[in-house]
Amino acid sequence: MNERAGKLVKNLSGDMTYYSFRPCALPPVPDIEIDSEMQQLLIEAYRKISVLEGLSSGIPNRDLFISMYVRKEALVSSQIEGTQCTIDDIFNPSIDENVNANVSDVVNYVRAINFAVERMKGFPLCNRLIREIHAVLMKSIRGCDKTPGEFRKSQNWIGGAGSTLKNARYIPPNYKDMLKAMNDLERFINREDGMDPIIKSALIHYQFESIHPFLDGNGRIGRLLITLFLIREKILSSPVLYLSCYLKANRMEYYDRLSDIRNNGTFEQWIKFFLRGIAETAQDATAAIKKLNALHAKNEALLPNQKLKNFLTHLESNPIITIPIAAECLQCSRNTMANYVKLMCTKGILKPSSKTRKTVIYSYDSYLNILREGTDF
Repeated sequence: MNERAGKLVKNLSGDMTYYSFRPCALPPVPDIEIDSEMQQLLIEAYRKISVLEGLSSGIPNRDLFISMYVRKEALVSSQIEGTQCTIDDIFNPSIDENVNANVSDVVNYVRAINFAVERMKGFPLCNRLIREIHAVLMKSIRGCDKTPGEFRKSQNWIGGAGSTLKNARYIPPNYKDMLKAMNDLERFINREDGMDPIIKSALIHYQFESIHPFLDGNGRIGRLLITLFLIREKILSSPVLYLSCYLKANRMEYYDRLSDIRNNGTFEQWIKFFLRGIAETAQDATAAIKKLNALHAKNEALLPNQKLKNFLTHLESNPIITIPIAAECLQCSRNTMANYVKLMCTKGILKPSSKTRKTVIYSYDSYLNILREGTDF
């Protein structure tokens, strides 16, 4: 085993013996080699982020787009961890009454993202904040019994169902090594070392995934750290860039790259994979903004008055509706809302999608289709 990234250490003895990974503190030794390929990938990543930043900062409904993208990220990141949930589930107008464990996973992740972005306005990106984010993420859902907001005090491992310490695919640092590794990571995150921020975010993500400091929720926190660090470094002005769709689509290569670092010290190959993901993700987000803007302009032009245009804006926050709930939100009568919905259906903007008891559910399907991209199981 190449020990550039760390080494295996023996734990316990006799039949209880197992080996966990002890990561070296970052940055790697020797330093990251930025060859011509990595340099070009880095330039492309910055170019695509610049286009995204320019477009997202100029759209009139920027906060709406960000909130929609946050929900999409929460969904895909939770799907990677096995959550069985869809875009339609998280926009269900009866979500408060019909919430289930899968939807709760996503809703809590939305809360965790929003909490983290707001908290960082006056607080450093440190272990305390990471634990606070984890507490929000794991509150009152599956895994809430696994010490929310606290680093683990026992050994964990990664493997298929039924795996043990004897046959696990990967065994993170033991408790003592984990604490030291998280303290080292905190110092690395906050040290001024002149390292390129995107490359540094790739190393931070890898190291956090290798440390696996929580009993549950590590993947979601690790992916969120990428975005938070880039916001902290002012590479992003808002949380509009997430790698979850890219990592989900390239899941096997992703896991192989992380394993290869631990086994062979191949940080450079991981960074190149990561930079491709940044560029592809930024490009996808830019395309989504353009599609949503074009859809808004097309449908707004079909509407004869401002009240209906206001209703269209409401649909962009709530693309699945029922007449009673929409009427309550917009403070109008049910008859008025029924007329709005009928006209929207006539224009092809809304369509009845299902029925629950006696209430018809309507969906803004063309809008949802844009958000659905990359969220299929």
